[in-house]
Amino acid sequence: MRSDVHEVLADDGGEWLSIQEACAFLGISQPTIFRWMKQGLVSFYKVGGSTRFSKAGLQAVIEKTTGAKEAAAAAGRCASCGHHELAGGQIQGIGRMYFRPARTKFWSLEEALVPIQAHVCTACGHVQLHADAEKLRRLTPSRAMHPDGNAATVRAGKGGAGRG
Repeated sequence: MRSDVHEVLADDGGEWLSIQEACAFLGISQPTIFRWMKQGLVSFYKVGGSTRFSKAGLQAVIEKTTGAKEAAAAAGRCASCGHHELAGGQIQGIGRMYFRPARTKFWSLEEALVPIQAHVCTACGHVQLHADAEKLRRLTPSRAMHPDGNAATVRAGKGGAGRG
C-alpha cells in the first residue's frame, strides 16, 4: 500500500497539500474547496482519513484571462523561444487564409471569416498565426463553443501566445 501512495505522489509532481494548504495556495475558502470537490472540479486523494491535493492538480484548476496589454506583448514574441524579432507575412495557398469559428452569433452583419496573419521567428523559424481577435469577439457568442456543442474554457498551460 505504501509503495502505491508513493507512486501516485511521484506521478503528480511530488508535492501534496492538505485542505488548508490547498485553500491558501488557491486563495479560496474551505467551503469553496469542499463545493469544488463535490462538483468534481478539483482532483483529490483520500489517504486514510485525510484529504490531500496534488499541487499539479490544483494548478490545473487555475484559469487565466489574458489582458489586452499582456496579449499585445505576447503577440510580439516567439511562443517557442521568446525571441522578439518576428517577420510578418501571409501563409500562401490558393487564396488568402481565413479562420471560420465553429459557432457564431445567429445574426451578424459581418462575414464569418476572420483574417489570419502569419509571423515567423527569425531566430528559430517557429511560425505563429494571429487572427483578428476583435472581429472574432464580435462574431462569437460570449462563451466559445467546441464543434461538439460543449462550452470551452481556455486554461493556462503550454501553447502559443497570440492575439486571438
